[in-house]
Amino acid sequence: MIVKKINNIKEGEKVKEEMIKNMYKKDEDIYTEEGKLLARFRKKEITKEKIKLFYENIKDHAYKKTSNRGTASGQKSRKKNVRENPKIMSNVIGYIDGFSPSQKVKIKRNNLDVKTNIRPCIFNINEKEKWKQVQPYIKEVDKLYKKYMKEEYKNQREKADESKYKIEDTSFTTVTTNVNYQTRIHKDRGDDTEGYGNITVIEDGEYTGGETCFPEYGIGFDVREGDMLLMDVHEYHGNLKKKGKGNRMSVVCYLKLNVWEKSKRLTKKEMIEHTELMKKLAT
Repeated sequence: MIVKKINNIKEGEKVKEEMIKNMYKKDEDIYTEEGKLLARFRKKEITKEKIKLFYENIKDHAYKKTSNRGTASGQKSRKKNVRENPKIMSNVIGYIDGFSPSQKVKIKRNNLDVKTNIRPCIFNINEKEKWKQVQPYIKEVDKLYKKYMKEEYKNQREKADESKYKIEDTSFTTVTTNVNYQTRIHKDRGDDTEGYGNITVIEDGEYTGGETCFPEYGIGFDVREGDMLLMDVHEYHGNLKKKGKGNRMSVVCYLKLNVWEKSKRLTKKEMIEHTELMKKLAT
């Protein structure tokens, strides 16, 4: 299927139902007029056992409210203090760049010699068994990425393999979970620009809406539990409002460029020392 841009949109606004002319609910490949793949949608690809294992081990972490999102959450300026952002259930596991406010205080107070701001997420450190249990789901997403996007996967996996911090046996460094909030129109920043993004969904209860959309093109995808959407996250996208009492958790796996670029410069000794320091900062 070939699509063209039909709507003028503004970054940071909500996706409205009237913007979306076609909603895909079956397997589909979507291309732009220029011949670039915009999205590849596949139904019922992830096994129920891995879905259940992931959800049971991530839900306590995923349902915490944070203010760490920018334009996607409705923040008007990316320079705005994150503590003033809308509080939403968006959380990260794996490896990231940057320190939390409390970690910055500890570093300054103790005059710590920090080699890099690349670090394991607190979830990895404080929830070791749960971190282990969520990885089979992430690895299944990785296998599907490899299956449906061979060349893009190959390039991204090479970068991941260079990184001292990555999710073992995958092309990813980082995973973001989003629960029950309407992501506003935005383009992803900070991930692998040569790769493709992905969205999977885990459901708890019944709901409607929440579809992932490319509003400029007037299309959307009804991504439900077990489905896999591979997409060009550097095009404007967002999702429609979820309706109903059921919970919708989207799971996004990606390679964070800063994690790759900075961590690959570390020696093995530096990485071990840095990881031990991060463990102290997480307590």
